[in-house]
This record gives sequence, structure tokens and C-alpha cells, in this order.
Amino acid sequence: MANHQSALKRIRSNEAKRLRNRYQHKTARSAMKKFQELSDKKEAEAMFPNVISMIDKLAKKNIIHSNKASNLKSNMAKHIAAL
Repeated sequence: MANHQSALKRIRSNEAKRLRNRYQHKTARSAMKKFQELSDKKEAEAMFPNVISMIDKLAKKNIIHSNKASNLKSNMAKHIAAL
């Protein structure tokens, strides 16, 4: 167990950050899944900027790797083009 006040604080802050990251990641994954299921091009184009924004925020905060973010965005663009 941690013996220093700073170590106890680090444990608390790490847990808070872990939960926040998990929530943001799960929300973005749900949005991506919902986006991929769309078959209407207008709906997909309307939702596209929001999903891309979520992905960029995850990459900026190092929740996901920047290359993974690029791959996800590329696949989203391909999905719109295929509709």
C-alpha cells in the first residue's frame, strides 16, 4: 500500500482518469458503430464531423494511437463514399 500522501493522491487521480478515458472511448466506439450501420448518405454526412471530432479528441489525449485514429477516419470516409 502507498505510504505517501502524494502516492495516495496519484492513485485517486489515476482512477478518475481511467474512468473518464473509458467513458470517452466507449462513447466514441458506440458512435462509430452507429455510423457504420447507417445506410442513408445524408444522415452519414451529417454525423461524420461529430464522429471524426470524437476520434480526434481520443487521439489528442493519447487514449488511442494517432495512427489508429487516422485509420478509423479513413474507413469512415470510405463508408460515406460507398453509399
